[in-house]
Order: sequence, then structure tokens, then C-alpha cells
Amino acid sequence: MDTKTVVADFEDWREVVTEAVALLEDGQVVALPTETVYGLAADAFNAEAVARVFEVKERPSFDPLIVHIGHKRDLDIIADVPEELEDIVDELVEAYWPGPLTLVLPKKSDVPDIVTSGMDTVAVRLSAHEVMRAVAREIPIAAPSANRFGRISPTSAQAVEEELGGKIPLIVDGGACRDGVESTIISPEMTEKGPVLRMLRPGPIAREDLRKIAKVIKPKKTKADHEGSGGQPKVEAPGQTESHYAPATKMILVEQPSDFVPEEGVKYGLLSYRGEGNSSLVEATEWDTIEIMSPGKGKLAEGAVRLFYCLRKLDAAGVDVIVCESVSETGIGVAMMDRLRRAAAASK
Repeated sequence: MDTKTVVADFEDWREVVTEAVALLEDGQVVALPTETVYGLAADAFNAEAVARVFEVKERPSFDPLIVHIGHKRDLDIIADVPEELEDIVDELVEAYWPGPLTLVLPKKSDVPDIVTSGMDTVAVRLSAHEVMRAVAREIPIAAPSANRFGRISPTSAQAVEEELGGKIPLIVDGGACRDGVESTIISPEMTEKGPVLRMLRPGPIAREDLRKIAKVIKPKKTKADHEGSGGQPKVEAPGQTESHYAPATKMILVEQPSDFVPEEGVKYGLLSYRGEGNSSLVEATEWDTIEIMSPGKGKLAEGAVRLFYCLRKLDAAGVDVIVCESVSETGIGVAMMDRLRRAAAASK
């Protein structure tokens, strides 16, 4: 299959949207930009098209997808919001949509089970990217990241081409992604003391921000949480598998500089946060190559935007091992460390 890439620029992005919608209505899958990462999109109500997403990505069936909608009011098409949660959901929607927040809610019965991996809940969000939002206004979209399962998420059209070129008919190039890591996923729930927000995946909207609306809790893991039906890992939302977001090259995460002891004869590449500072590993050995996530003023937001881009460059550099520095677990740094830990887990 030939993969066509079209640029959705200021003048003709609406024509590009029309082309993408036509393919989606025909049951095909296309890659679309969002503000977080590029998504591999299918008609959310076409089970066969959604199955194609799983096939192209080589994604296991136990890992559910996010449904993207085009208007706030379209939430009612996808989810049944319990009466006791209506106020808190409305507050979250008003505060963070359009934006990188995904809500996990009870699903409508006509949402195909393949989208939710058989669960009775569905993950929904309204993207801030005008192209994804315009497409979703025409047709609700089921869209995980546009890469092979477990690999580094794509934050550019070129990265999608490298991952899925020849497997899909269309890539819509909407430029580099603004946020660089996948959306925050929460499950609003009612308790005896009032509403709480269960944090299922950290992302660009930080815990500190969500606390302004309701108490944020982290799910407690038990031994039973690691297995679902058929012995598969138990997940409640996308991106919860323990090994994920990983380069093909072996990768290690060094949370304390003293923990890194280089081995003779090994070619190392370094993913550094700032390239300097007391916690930096820049002077730890003779690196074959170094990529810096935040070469400017050392801002976490800049590092998040460049995280997957830098990992891809290191993965293509021909080194034996990628060594990653840790970042401060505040704000979006929590999401960055979540991705780095999952990527490192895939190398064990």
C-alpha cells in the first residue's frame, strides 16, 4: 500500500479534513495530528475499521482505545454520565476541553466492545488540535497513538511514516505536536465524601491542576490487578501496560547518577534533561551521542515536547544502550517519568 502524506496548512486544512473523513467513512484508517501525539484513527462505530487499527498497530485486544469527539455536547453520544457525576464532569469539561484530558466513563451500549476491550467504560476526549477536532465533528474517532504497539509515540508526521508507512493510506501532517506526551486520563468517581478523580495515566494536565476541582487519587495496585481475563495484563485505560513507549535499542533509566557504571566496549547514548547540572550524566563517560530534552532554560514543558523526538533520534543512532536521566516529578515531569519508566521496563 502506498501511504500519502498531506500537509494541513493554514490555507487548505479543511480540504485535507474532507479527504480524511471520506477515507474514514469508507472504513479505512488514517493518521491524524493531536496536540499530544499523532493518532491512528478509525470510525469509532465501525468495529471492522477499529479492528484494522489493532492489526496495523499490532496492538493486543486487551488494550482499549480513546474515542475523540468534535464537540463537548458529543460526549452524550459516547458515554452515559451518571447523575451523581454530572456536575464534576461538567466542571472538568469546561475547564479542560478542548485539551489533553481523557475521561473514563460508562459507555453507551452502541459503542463497539472492540473499542473498549470489552469493558463497560469508555475513554473520551476532545482534542485541542483543530484538524482532529474537525474530523471528529463529522465522525467520532477511535484513535490510539500512530505507532507499533509498545514503541515510541510519534510527535511528527515523519515519525508516523517511519512507523506505519506502507500500512495506511493517509497521514495528515499537522506539524509537531504541542504537548509531546499522551493525554492525562482520569476516572471521575463518587464516594461518601464527595467526588474524586482516579488518575489512570499522568499527562500534560498535572495532578496539581486537577486538585483545584476535586481530590485526586492514584489507584492502588494489588496482585490481582496485574491479570485480567485469560491471564492478560489488567488495564482500565490506554497506556497502562507496564512496558510501553520503548525504543528498539536497550534503554536504562538512571534515577541516581551514582547508579550508572559504564561497561567497557559498550556504545552509550545519553538522553539528558538539560545537559548540565549536578544530576547530569554528561561527564559520566565518553558518550557516543547525546540528546538534550530541554536545551533552552531547562523547562519541563520543553522537555516533554522533545522527549519522544529525542528518544527516536537515539534509537536511530546505532548505540548499544540508551541511558536516560531522570527529571523532577512535578507537573508534567510526572508524565515524563511515567513514560521513561515504562520504556525502560520494556528493556528488562
